[in-house]
Amino acid sequence: MGVLRSTTNRFQGVVVDPQALPELPDEFSKALARSLRTWADEGLTVAWLEIPIGQSALIPAAVEAGFVFHHSGRDYLMLTYQLQEGAFVPPYASHYVGAGGVVLNDRQELLVVWERAHRRHGRRYYKLPGGALHRAEHLVDGVIREVHEETGVRTRFESLVCFRHWHGYRFQKSDIYFVCRLAPLTTEIRVQQEEIQECLWMPVETYLASEHVGVFNKRIVQAALCDDHHLVTVAVEGYESDEREVFMPKVVGF
Repeated sequence: MGVLRSTTNRFQGVVVDPQALPELPDEFSKALARSLRTWADEGLTVAWLEIPIGQSALIPAAVEAGFVFHHSGRDYLMLTYQLQEGAFVPPYASHYVGAGGVVLNDRQELLVVWERAHRRHGRRYYKLPGGALHRAEHLVDGVIREVHEETGVRTRFESLVCFRHWHGYRFQKSDIYFVCRLAPLTTEIRVQQEEIQECLWMPVETYLASEHVGVFNKRIVQAALCDDHHLVTVAVEGYESDEREVFMPKVVGF
């Protein structure tokens, strides 16, 4: 075997084809050594090596050759090798993204939940429904889904109210949590039994005065009640894509 089959990305990095990796570690090790010399001579900068979980026996050979771990998924491990000293290797994703909904009905009642996880604190703790976005899920779709899953209430996105940025979250990653104003399309509550202890429509005044509500959650609701600065989804020329969402202040004639 000669050089491992690969492609070149726009940053002059080489991306090894995981479907063309040798099965045997010894064969892989020899091909990898030849490939690294060839790629370095060609002036390429970084080698990206994805090893499927079914070929995990190749990982020790890659590490011995100088590769380091970059990130992993459920069925693969990605490793990198700097072909040129000081070559830039972009870090892997550093954040989680979540979204919660401020859902207010015509009676000025707010949709709130008490999560089962908070029972250990020994008292009620009411918050807004929401949770983590799924992979490749838009923010609008994610917050509507999360609210429906937890409460059974269907909603329509109105605007983005605010977000908070928090470091030191799960697995030492950071977290961005968006809060959205949603309009209820239904009112009947069907609680997600696995996660939610209680769900109800609570008068806004009661929520803002309750000792069972955190200061941050109260500030979120107060922000949602101010209608002069919210961000809405807009169409921007050049960004019309199912893979993109754009949020901007609502401007007349936009």
